[in-house]
Amino acid sequence: MTAAPPATRLPVSCGPWLTAWPWAETLPGARWLALRYDRVAFTPEAWSHAAVTPPEALRSAAPKRQLEFLAGRLCAREALNALSGEPCVPAIGADRAPCWPAGTVGSITHSGDLAAALVAGTERWRGLGQDAETLLDEARAARLGPQILTPDERHWFDTLPREQRGEFVTLAFSLKESLFKALFPLVGVRFYFQDAELTDWDAGRLSATLTLRTSLSDAWPAGRSLAGHYAHLAPYLLSLVAIPA
Repeated sequence: MTAAPPATRLPVSCGPWLTAWPWAETLPGARWLALRYDRVAFTPEAWSHAAVTPPEALRSAAPKRQLEFLAGRLCAREALNALSGEPCVPAIGADRAPCWPAGTVGSITHSGDLAAALVAGTERWRGLGQDAETLLDEARAARLGPQILTPDERHWFDTLPREQRGEFVTLAFSLKESLFKALFPLVGVRFYFQDAELTDWDAGRLSATLTLRTSLSDAWPAGRSLAGHYAHLAPYLLSLVAIPA
């Protein structure tokens, strides 16, 4: 699933576009776009160049934060244009999440020098979540693991070969972030790293299973499982959780 690069001219701090669908699993009807960005090249004129109005709260933010937001919204605008022919810059909701146009769902992520947006119509997908993370090395994974991993995941971590431990913690962290982005709009209940668990990992197929440890609603009880997928987009791990309509 590869899209043509958008014709939109980018500010010098953004680009090039990345258009090749990154995951082995395709999502019918979904559109994905990403771009690289350069913090050193950012100037405030990038907003007008990109024809995006910055939210008031961002006007005095650090250049890094401004560029992350701008790059993510550019990806979202062009992905929505590819999906529906209607370019739209999602506003910020009361919960700080993007406000997607009626009839669409989506997810924005940014990390390091990468921003990406994933969008689809609600007739096919109820929720979408994606997240990009730099791969952790083993030492950092060991330090962060207790905050991210459930007791069973920590036991699993201890049994893994040392060279797989960084990827395991990165995957658990990223998939739980993607799960939250996909599921929170449906349940309206905040949940945290200990409320979901990685219960299966297929490194060959770049897929995994997440299982809820906490009941979030009648439709989403503890024990319910969801499929997750991931890809390597150097130097990032890019995860995906999609909830069908």
